[in-house]
Amino acid sequence: MSVQIGISPIAWQNDDLPDLTASYTMEQALREARQIGYTGAERGRRMPADTAGLKRFLGSHDMALCGGWCSGNLLANDIETEKAAITEQVEQFAALGAPCIVYAECSNTVQGDRSTPVNARPRLSREEVMAYGRKLTEIAKWSAGQGVPLAYHHHMGAIIEHPDEIDWLMEGSSPEVTLLYDTGHLVFGGGDPLATLDRWGDRVHHVHYKDVRADVAVRARAEDWSFLDAVIAGAFTVPGDAEGSIDFAAVTDRLAKMGYTGWIVVEAEQDPAKVTPYDASKLGYDTIRDLCARAGLEVKDRVPASQG
Repeated sequence: MSVQIGISPIAWQNDDLPDLTASYTMEQALREARQIGYTGAERGRRMPADTAGLKRFLGSHDMALCGGWCSGNLLANDIETEKAAITEQVEQFAALGAPCIVYAECSNTVQGDRSTPVNARPRLSREEVMAYGRKLTEIAKWSAGQGVPLAYHHHMGAIIEHPDEIDWLMEGSSPEVTLLYDTGHLVFGGGDPLATLDRWGDRVHHVHYKDVRADVAVRARAEDWSFLDAVIAGAFTVPGDAEGSIDFAAVTDRLAKMGYTGWIVVEAEQDPAKVTPYDASKLGYDTIRDLCARAGLEVKDRVPASQG
């Protein structure tokens, strides 16, 4: 069994908090990430938008496209309108051999609003989430038919945050709706990483490794911080940080036992004035390589031939 280790460039280029990372460029992000050993990057807003330009940009750094955020509006849109809204991204990701689109409902999320506490996020009932899952199934079947699986990202501040909501979404949708399993958002959202893997491991298609500084997360809840203020305060960090709280050895062992063979992506937004992006990203990469070796997972060191 083998996996590949990718990275979101958010440590160098935070799309939601651009002033936080104004001293860094996307070119530096990919150059340093490849030097560390990462073989793929998720798409960021400051990468070229056109397919040919994005392919050249990634290729110049010997990196693959290992996914990327897709802002969904399916609560507000009908199915055909939503397909039309994301067609360009789906076609681009298919052309570049990406493993998935990272889809999340953004029509009513508070994740990017610093004036709204993350505790005040929108909430749906079980029946409403399951109805949403049925609509999402149609989008996922269509996207898979274009050659790009849809991996749903449970996310702080959004309608799918708590582990119960993940359960409802998975129960209400078909297997074409796969799960982006994000350790940091899961723990911050009140979940148990191993319990979710045990329940939905067969639906996990893409993985984000990020750790949580538990004391910061607790304060964010208790003091009604926004999600972005929690990020700035250091709610997240990379695997291997002594201040983290997640048992990544156990998570990696469980992924190995499941037969997971996709991407493990480091995504840990932090204030670069406090944590140097290169150093944090290297710690994350080295930690994951070590954990994979212990779990019997081979790490591929080369960009996939289809994406090189």
